[in-house]
Amino acid sequence: MDTSNPAVFVNAELLVRYVGRKVRAVIQVVRNDGAAVVGKSTDDKQIVVKGLPPSQLTTFVEVIGIADSQSSITAETWTNFGDSFDTFTYNKLCQLANGEFQHLFL
Repeated sequence: MDTSNPAVFVNAELLVRYVGRKVRAVIQVVRNDGAAVVGKSTDDKQIVVKGLPPSQLTTFVEVIGIADSQSSITAETWTNFGDSFDTFTYNKLCQLANGEFQHLFL
C-alpha cells in the first residue's frame, strides 16, 4: 500500500483546508451533467466533482482526487457506495480524522 500521498477524509466544510491536496469524500449525487457531478456532502453542503464518472452512479459515491477549491474536487477514483449510506457517522469520521485523533490517520 502506497502511503506517500494519502487522501484525507473530508466533508465540504473541511475541503477548504486541503486545496491542492489529495482528498476523499462521500457525496449524495444530486445532478450529473456529464462534465461534473453535483453532490451533497455528508455535512449537507454542496460539492462539485469534476472528471469522468462511471456510466452508472449510485445515490452515494466516494470520490478520491485533488481539491480544486473550497467546493470542488477533480476526481481520480469513483466508487459507488450504493443507495443508502450513514452520512452522520461518515461526517463524524471526517471530524475525528481532522481533529484530535488526526495522528491515527495516514
